[in-house]
Amino acid sequence: QVQLIESGGGLVQTGGSLSLSCAASGRTFTYVMGWFRQAPGKEREFVAAIRDSWSGRITDYADSVKGRFTISRDSAKNTVYLQMNNLKPEDTAVYYCASKSAPPSRIYKEYAYWGQGTQVTVSS
Repeated sequence: QVQLIESGGGLVQTGGSLSLSCAASGRTFTYVMGWFRQAPGKEREFVAAIRDSWSGRITDYADSVKGRFTISRDSAKNTVYLQMNNLKPEDTAVYYCASKSAPPSRIYKEYAYWGQGTQVTVSS
């Protein structure tokens, strides 16, 4: 069983930065850790994912955030981070941390474990 707790959301102006954290309990070393977001009236969408394996670390980003967001992982703390820079109003959403067993995926329905979500609001 995996439990995920997000933190770090808030209100920021366009062009600003925020950092989200996702603390995981349970054995998640080889699990895929992902960030998704959901804006009002829209479907949940993939943001970024990271996976550690014995052969290395793999990251993946949605095109809309590539170059602005960075996903990272501190395995010792069992925590995943999402550093968000140059934020835009269209980044406004509830951000969710999620976890699944390998292989990596951009499909939210394939993720078994979810955090409660944290609101990110970018004002124009």
